[in-house]
Amino acid sequence: MPIPDLYRLDELFTEEQRLIQRTVRDFVDEKILPGVRQWNRDAVFPVELIPEMAALGLLGATIQGWGCAGVDYVAYGLIAQELERGDSGFRSFVSVQNGLSMYPLLAFGSEEQKDRWLPPMARGEVVGCFALTEPDFGSDPGGLITQARRTAGGWVLNGVKRWSTNATIADLAVIWAKDEAGVIRGFLVEKGTPGMTAPEITGKLSLRVSVSSEVHLDDCHIPAENALPGAVGLKTALMCLNQARYSIAWGAVGAALACFEEAVEYAQTRIQFDRPIAGFQLVQAKLARMWTEITNARLLVLRLGQMMDQGKAHHAAVSMAKRYNVQTALETARTCRDLLGASGIVDDYHVFRHMANLESVYTYEGTHDIHTLILGQELTGLAAYA
Repeated sequence: MPIPDLYRLDELFTEEQRLIQRTVRDFVDEKILPGVRQWNRDAVFPVELIPEMAALGLLGATIQGWGCAGVDYVAYGLIAQELERGDSGFRSFVSVQNGLSMYPLLAFGSEEQKDRWLPPMARGEVVGCFALTEPDFGSDPGGLITQARRTAGGWVLNGVKRWSTNATIADLAVIWAKDEAGVIRGFLVEKGTPGMTAPEITGKLSLRVSVSSEVHLDDCHIPAENALPGAVGLKTALMCLNQARYSIAWGAVGAALACFEEAVEYAQTRIQFDRPIAGFQLVQAKLARMWTEITNARLLVLRLGQMMDQGKAHHAAVSMAKRYNVQTALETARTCRDLLGASGIVDDYHVFRHMANLESVYTYEGTHDIHTLILGQELTGLAAYA
C-alpha cells in the first residue's frame, strides 16, 4: 500500500518534474534494486550503468547547454531522491559528477575547458572526481597542505588526498592545492598524468556500492591551461560543496522513504500475538513519528529547491537541509531496523544497507556538527570553529 500523501506534496510539483521522478524511479526499480544486494556484498560500483544514467540526462542535469538536460533544481532534487532510494552509491556518483566535477568547470572554467569537458561528461564518457579532503584536513579544508608550484610550462602538484568519490575510475580530477602564496586554487588533472595515482580505499562497512579513493600526487606536472581560472580561494571549493550538499539533502529523503515503506509493509504482514505488529500502539507511535519527520524533510528540500531555482538559496539554508534531512533519515533507518527485528540485519531487506550508508552521509560533505556550527554562526554572528 502506498504511503498516504497527507499534505498533497505531489501537487506542488509540475508535470515535467513528476515525469522526471517517475522515469528515474523506473530506472531504479528495473536496473538498481535487482542487483544492489550483490553489488553491496561485493563492494563494487556497476560502471556499466553510467551510460544509461547519462542517456536519462542525469549527468550535468541542471546545466544549460553542452548537451546537458538543463532541468530545474527541484527536478534535480527528485532525481537525487529516487537514486538514493536505490542506494547512496548511485546518488553519490551523480552528486560528484554534477556538483563537484561539472559545476566547477561551469562556474570557474574557461570556455575552452567547458567545451572540451562538459559534453563528454554529460554523455558519461568522462567520469570526474573532486579532491579537497586530505588525511589530516577534513572539517578544516583551509588547512590543506597539497602544494601547487608554478613552472615554466604550468604547475607541479604534490600531496595526498583522501575520500575522493569516483577517483579510481575517474578520467578527470578536480584537485585543490595551495600555491606558493598560500592561496587555494583548483586544477584539472587528467587520467594517466605521470605522478598521479588513485588507489581505492577498501574495507568499508558503509557506501560499499561507491568508489572511495585516495589521490597521490608526486611531482605531477600539468600544463598551465589545466588551472581553473576562476577557482581561486577556499570559497570557490565550498561553493562546489554546496551543490553536492543540496543533492544530499534530497537523497536522504529517498533513503528514509525506502526504509519507511519497507517497515510499514513488514509491520502490516508480520504476525505476533495473533495480529499484525502494525496494530500495536508502540509500533504505531514509531511509524507516526517517522512519517511526520519525513514529511518535514520533504517540505524543507522542496522550498530549498525553489530558492535554488530563484538564485536565492543561502549557504546556511543548504546546511540546515543537509543536517536535518540526513539526521532524520538516519534515525528513520535505525527505527525501521528495530521494527524489522532480526530480519532487519539481513540483506534480504534494504534497511540495514541504507542505515550503514547514512552513517557515512551523516559525516561527509560537512559533518553533522560542522553544519550545526555553520547555522550557529549564521544565527549569532560568532564563529565557533576554534
